[in-house]
Amino acid sequence: MNPTRKRVLFVCVENSNRSQMAEAFVRIHGGDEVDALSAGSKPSGRINPKAIRFMQEVGYDLATHASKSLDDIGGEFDAVITMGCGDNCPWVPAKRREDWELPDPRDMDDDSYRAVRDEISSRVKQLLATL
Repeated sequence: MNPTRKRVLFVCVENSNRSQMAEAFVRIHGGDEVDALSAGSKPSGRINPKAIRFMQEVGYDLATHASKSLDDIGGEFDAVITMGCGDNCPWVPAKRREDWELPDPRDMDDDSYRAVRDEISSRVKQLLATL
């Protein structure tokens, strides 16, 4: 990782849906300006096939990602964004912290899943504009 780039970490419980999509959208919208990571407090060990399918619709291959534990993530971040995981999200050093309180789309129908995906994209754009 480039030390001059901003670092952003997205955290949810399983690291299989919301945080993975947020990491992907930083890569899409932030380009080389931001290093994005995601992790889970209790990672599932896999990316949800729905997340892979719905990110393919926007041209991103989420199948290249892996579900990671917060224990595997180190360093300080410019921003840590939690995705509504409440007490399951331990403290991670960051200059800025936000909780987006997004519903877990894991069991949602296709249209509702897409709505969460699109909300994440919109919020990532807003975040990038303020880093």
